[in-house]
Amino acid sequence: MARPLVAIVGRPNVGKSLLFNRLAGKRLSIVEDTPGVTRDRLYAACEWNGRKFDIVDTGGIEPSADSEILLFMRQQALLAIDAATVIVLVTEIGTGVTAADQEVANMLLRSGKPVVLCVNKMDRTGAPDPGIYEFYSLGLGDPIALSAVHGHGTGDLLDACVAHFPPEDAEDEEADRIKVAIIGKPNVGKSSLTNLILGQQRVIVSDVAGTTRDAVDSPFENQYGRYLFIDTAGIRRKSRVDDRIEKFSVLRAQMAIERADVCLILIDAREGVTEQDTKIAGMAHEAGKASVVVVNKWDLVEKDGKTMDRMRKDVLRDLSFMSYAPVLFISALTGQRTQRIFELVNFVNDQSAMRITTGMLNNVLADAQARVQPPTDKGRRLKIYYMTQTGIKPPTFVAFCNNAELFHFSYQRYLENQLRATFGLEGTPVRLVIRQKGDKES
Repeated sequence: MARPLVAIVGRPNVGKSLLFNRLAGKRLSIVEDTPGVTRDRLYAACEWNGRKFDIVDTGGIEPSADSEILLFMRQQALLAIDAATVIVLVTEIGTGVTAADQEVANMLLRSGKPVVLCVNKMDRTGAPDPGIYEFYSLGLGDPIALSAVHGHGTGDLLDACVAHFPPEDAEDEEADRIKVAIIGKPNVGKSSLTNLILGQQRVIVSDVAGTTRDAVDSPFENQYGRYLFIDTAGIRRKSRVDDRIEKFSVLRAQMAIERADVCLILIDAREGVTEQDTKIAGMAHEAGKASVVVVNKWDLVEKDGKTMDRMRKDVLRDLSFMSYAPVLFISALTGQRTQRIFELVNFVNDQSAMRITTGMLNNVLADAQARVQPPTDKGRRLKIYYMTQTGIKPPTFVAFCNNAELFHFSYQRYLENQLRATFGLEGTPVRLVIRQKGDKES
């Protein structure tokens, strides 16, 4: 199951981004005294009293928004609210309760999610400003006095948020589920594939502690294993939207990708790989996620004996940066080859979690260096002392050498290919970190 998510919402210019930066421990969100500076959602990882969770900053909600940008910001905030475990409503003492605060509070009450109310800009120490009692009128319980500038009250705020998190044992029970994000443009069949999967051999499709049944997360179990399918409906075509809406769509896909173990990248067989498909696939690759390229609507393509081979070559050529990903041709309408999805999801998930002993790695390294000598520059030769694995999902390896500048990208790619040829590592990116002798990392 995904970690709990805390969404920070409120009307513009109440200090949401400043609070986000305070909780994140670094300046990730732009802070400016101008309403509307934060337009997109920003995510950061947090930990409080041993509980790990994510926080998301949103643009200000204007309930009566009529401009395109304000509507866009409102949509962003509503997406965060839908996905959140707990919602933090930020208000400010200077203006008191405004009509916009009341409308946002009513919107949150209708969502049914736990809401923590905080009153920001209470920067003075000592007795709280009596104006804080006005905020009881929002009907959201006890307001927490907060100073995002100085950090006063953030501990009380986090305590209140953690109190609404699901029990840790409930998260542990779902830890063995493979989280699968189905990503792609509209009209490639994401919803059809999701409905087909959930409609077949439905064993467990129910509420899970800490998740909502709003078509975002769909727990599922069959003879192949236990899964959590993450819905990403709404990724728009670049050719039909402007830059702001396109950015909104890509952010929505990014949210699902970050949470997933495996990404199913859906492509329309009739269109082939488009620019938007490349962008979405690139997001999965950069995030280090195991992936399967699923070519849907195969039943609508006129075929001869070599059509599938030609299409596979075209896909791998257009997605050359993720040539490691298996390609599967299906029809979500007829169910053709859809059962293979589970086998491939299990396979690439296992590959991304593979651990290789240091001894085996260094045997491969020695053999690779014997086949192709490390590069030289002006009489200096690269010496690679040893290699070790430091992480999984994706498999991450550290190579220690005498001079990182001599470790040319082409030789890194050569070593990656040798690792894949020996150990497989299919369906998953591979990370190779170069460390120079005497340095912690370079």
